[in-house]
Amino acid sequence: MEKEVKNEVKEEKEAEKEGAEKETEKVKEKPKEKDIPRSKIFLIDDTEFSLIKTKQILKDYYTVYTLDSADKMFELIENVRPDLILLDINMPGLNGFKTIEILKTEVKYAKIPVIFLSGVDDEESVIKGLNLGAADHIMKPYTPEALHASIAKHLNPIQDQDELQIDEDKHSKRQSVLAVDDSPSMLKSIHFALHTKYKVHTLQKSESFKKIIEGLKPDLFLLDYNMPGINGFELVKIIREFPEFKNTPIVFLTSESSPEQLKEAINLGVSGYIIKPFNPKKLREKITSCLEIK
Repeated sequence: MEKEVKNEVKEEKEAEKEGAEKETEKVKEKPKEKDIPRSKIFLIDDTEFSLIKTKQILKDYYTVYTLDSADKMFELIENVRPDLILLDINMPGLNGFKTIEILKTEVKYAKIPVIFLSGVDDEESVIKGLNLGAADHIMKPYTPEALHASIAKHLNPIQDQDELQIDEDKHSKRQSVLAVDDSPSMLKSIHFALHTKYKVHTLQKSESFKKIIEGLKPDLFLLDYNMPGINGFELVKIIREFPEFKNTPIVFLTSESSPEQLKEAINLGVSGYIIKPFNPKKLREKITSCLEIK
């Protein structure tokens, strides 16, 4: 009897040992959180409070390097390649605008997304940053949710097949504008300047223009002139092929303004033009006046 009990105890211990070994194997197979590679973020701000506050928001999700000047960032970036840069605008020495300008002219750094975190809130400064290649501009003070959402968006960008961005506001009675430009930064600037007053759709690839306008039916077209593929003048001809767009206003937004080009644009029925870099107020005024004449 005693022998049988000892055998049962032995069998139970062996079963427990076998189960423990299986659990250990499962733990080994499961990667530890600390072993999962984290995205590296450079945070540049000359204010210590901002550095501490922002790092506190992000430290559980990213590897954050805090730097109090752009000069220190350029020293570190030679050895550590960030996945994203958070950058203040007003700083002693190299300010945010000059810093992003340098980054975007260097091939090895040009594709690193840069988000401005700044107390600068005037339209022209925001648009200047976007035109220089900023992925986003977040105003201080900001919420953790807004910061996390922007970082996630630009660390993991999802591009539409035709790089078409549609304003999904179906309940608003605002008039709609379709902006076509091959520069993503220019499209961001246009959207920022117009989105509070109009529904703004943006398209980067002019080759898909014809099939897209049939579904969107915008109230005004805002077109770049010089684009790869189909240029602005060719887009105007495509627009006028549609009876429903015969009188739809068309505005050129371009860096070129020779008399010959302006004459050709007028002959094609273009309603007006704005020279790049544009003033946001003047752009809104031009679009408003064209839509009122329609």
